Amino acid sequence: VAVLVELKARFDEESNIGWAKMLEEAGVHVVYGLVGLKTHCKVTMVVRKEGEGIRRYLHLGTGNYNAVTARIYEDIGIFTCDEAMGSDVTDLFNYLTGYSTKQHFKKLLVAPVNLRAGLEKLIRREIEHAKAGHPAHLIFKVNSVVDPMFIELLYEASQAGVKVDLLARGMCCLRPGIKGVSDNIKVISIVGRYLEHSRVFYFHNNGKEEIYMGSADLMRRNQDHRVEVVFPVENPDHINYLRHGMLATYLSDNVRARMMKPDGTYVRLKPPSESKAVDVQEWLMQNNYRNKKS
Repeated sequence: VAVLVELKARFDEESNIGWAKMLEEAGVHVVYGLVGLKTHCKVTMVVRKEGEGIRRYLHLGTGNYNAVTARIYEDIGIFTCDEAMGSDVTDLFNYLTGYSTKQHFKKLLVAPVNLRAGLEKLIRREIEHAKAGHPAHLIFKVNSVVDPMFIELLYEASQAGVKVDLLARGMCCLRPGIKGVSDNIKVISIVGRYLEHSRVFYFHNNGKEEIYMGSADLMRRNQDHRVEVVFPVENPDHINYLRHGMLATYLSDNVRARMMKPDGTYVRLKPPSESKAVDVQEWLMQNNYRNKKS
């Protein structure tokens, strides 16, 4: 068993040191990440011998493996046995534990290796679709938007005709709705009972919808100074649920939502009547309850 413990975890430094000591005493190989890079990705891999070979079981998510925050944060994760992602995660763990210097990944976008370039490539693909006259749409759900390069790129996308919806709970240095600059951009902040924490990146891709999720925000620290993992969601049912269920409900919320105006201030949206109120956090709770019953 090998475990990477990030000692520079906000509010959890003392707890993590305690866990690291207990794990080492139990014989676990404990490592503490790379010098100069905070490890912020959330990945688990179990390798099992099955028959004549091995199989890798993965959990990749947006939330910390923390029993306290799991009760009060909104997060998303997937379980998968995808071979390519399993190979990528093996390479990632070997990279983090010092067994390998390999930095090329088949499906994962990993900071500070290929995440910035990968997201830029996907955004520019959407811009090209818009320039070709095709419908183009980006929906990004993140904690913060402060990275200058991505802000300029999203302005460029707006000016090319790409519809951009940003669900940014916290800091957002981009300004939406400025004529000739960001006409096609909307910024919504959801603040409620649970801390909005998941990061989701949706690309319309000329009808061939793609979704990525992971641990990274559009911030310099996430892109350049942390180990982050953003992974593709490839199951069509999962893509449909995330885009046309979850994200659609976020964009329709009129109870928790606050809309940013061009001057950077926010106005709270109010439902026209109680019967038409849309509360995305309530929707998530009810949907999770129905899934557990079924």
